[in-house]
Amino acid sequence: MSLKIIGMGKGIPERRISNHELAGFLDTDNEWIVSRTGIENRYICTTETLTGLSACASVQALENAGMSVSDIDLVICATIGGDFKTPSLACSLSEQIGAKCPAFDINAACTGFIYALDVASGYLVTGKASNILIVCAEIMSTQVDWNDRKTCVLFGDGAAAAVVTSGDMLKYISLSVTADTSILNMPSSTGNSPYIKDKRDIGYLHMHGQEVFKFAVSIVGPQITQALDTLCMSAQNIDWYIIHQANKRIIDSIRTRLRQPEDKFPVNIGNYGNISSVSIPLLLYEMLEDGRLKRGDTLFLSAFGAGLTAGSCVFTWE
Repeated sequence: MSLKIIGMGKGIPERRISNHELAGFLDTDNEWIVSRTGIENRYICTTETLTGLSACASVQALENAGMSVSDIDLVICATIGGDFKTPSLACSLSEQIGAKCPAFDINAACTGFIYALDVASGYLVTGKASNILIVCAEIMSTQVDWNDRKTCVLFGDGAAAAVVTSGDMLKYISLSVTADTSILNMPSSTGNSPYIKDKRDIGYLHMHGQEVFKFAVSIVGPQITQALDTLCMSAQNIDWYIIHQANKRIIDSIRTRLRQPEDKFPVNIGNYGNISSVSIPLLLYEMLEDGRLKRGDTLFLSAFGAGLTAGSCVFTWE
């Protein structure tokens, strides 16, 4: 499918917030959060901007790829919202790192990285781009209601970047939407228009956790079956199952259904929480850095998020 990843990077805020710190102003405690989610810490922006985190991840990814920004001919940012409503985060990032190529955002919520890979693959196949910078970046701390313990404890901030070019790493990719905006959404403000009858102030993220859990568990199984059947593979042929880091219990449930060993399902949600589109590329970056991910490994990536979007892909790492 004419795609391979040749460099990755991350951008994480300095301030780490533990469950114990949250318990200082929320009606919650460490045991409650860990037992239900697997999350112990998350990183939250204080002085950082999303553009700045994205630039940090991008510079690192370019260095790891052995490229300069002038080599990039397309920038794709996956985010639910940058530092501005307009221009896009991709344009803001391009200004900061000096990119001179086309740049745009996509919003597929937590599935953003896989959607971005699919878009990038199309550009590479058609020859419209040769070297593409994909950046996933989220500042979830500004999107949640910090008076709602059910949601604010789940999320963190950060960015992760990947430089992709032509290659044979990507073996399979599939995207889907089960259209339902009621389960997980973040309403926008209506502003101060005198003509809008039903006014809405700034909106916070709303989530029906049990429904998201059910959707995630129900969608990933068929995703895996479809991918394996298409590639004439079995579950044992996958070396790593990289599942969106939304909730440790979701990952454990998927693993139990597949009857695969726990060490095939790497997690970092305990340290970062749910960073939406960032979670999968951040986990890939960490696996590269600590040597777990090796040439020839076969990976199954799966994500799910607001929309309800879903996506999966299979890599043979080069």
